[in-house]
Amino acid sequence: MLLKTILNRVQKFPSFVYDQVRWDEQGGQPLLCVLILPRAGSRPLCPECGQRRSGYDQQPARRYEFVPLWGLRVVFEYSPRRVDCPRCGVRVEKLPWAQGKSRLTEAYVWFLAGWAKRLSWKQVAEAFHSSWDTVFRAVSRAVEWGLAHRSLEGLSAIGIDEVAWQKGYPFLTVVYQLDAGARRLLWIGEHRKAKTLLGFFRWLGSERTAQLRFICSDMWQAYLKVITKKAGHALHVLDRFHLVARLNKAVDEIRASEVRRLKA
Repeated sequence: MLLKTILNRVQKFPSFVYDQVRWDEQGGQPLLCVLILPRAGSRPLCPECGQRRSGYDQQPARRYEFVPLWGLRVVFEYSPRRVDCPRCGVRVEKLPWAQGKSRLTEAYVWFLAGWAKRLSWKQVAEAFHSSWDTVFRAVSRAVEWGLAHRSLEGLSAIGIDEVAWQKGYPFLTVVYQLDAGARRLLWIGEHRKAKTLLGFFRWLGSERTAQLRFICSDMWQAYLKVITKKAGHALHVLDRFHLVARLNKAVDEIRASEVRRLKA
């Protein structure tokens, strides 16, 4: 089938082979199911030490979501082997197309994360017949990878803000790098409390914090206190949007007070 030719060109795994491709259905939606088999004579990888070991047995088939083709969902189907490792014990083998227990292939993770930069998570989920949770997991995986591989060299300007990430849920504290030519998300913490932002500065470390020259934030009191305590040496710039909003609120209060005085 043509799909096997495409997969062998763009997603070839040396110790595995693509077997049959069949039509299937899941949740009322048609999909293409690609059966994967271990190559004859290959031994599974231990996920702990990364060494090839003898197989122990085989688990029931699992499905892993792959990048959609021609508007159709594509899944890999594979029965993972368990590894009899003399050093680490019995473990489920390490797979080259997915991390740990994730049912999303790495290719699909980066595909969704890339689209999530352009569209809302809900729109991405609808466009590719997925779910909001799946897009969330993909973005989380991409963020984890970025955190593990990023460099903080040259970090001198940051922005701090809070976002309500979903209706009915608490706020998140987000920190961005704002240096010229390096605009990116650095850190996310739950809630918008003082201890949340303190967690960021603990993560950043005293040496990196001392190198900060500019910090931009809104007028949230918890943030102001922490910034003064941990990075008082940096020039603190208050977000123009929040300043204007605070000014407009003050003007409205003055007008209301004047109206009440004239009516009295």
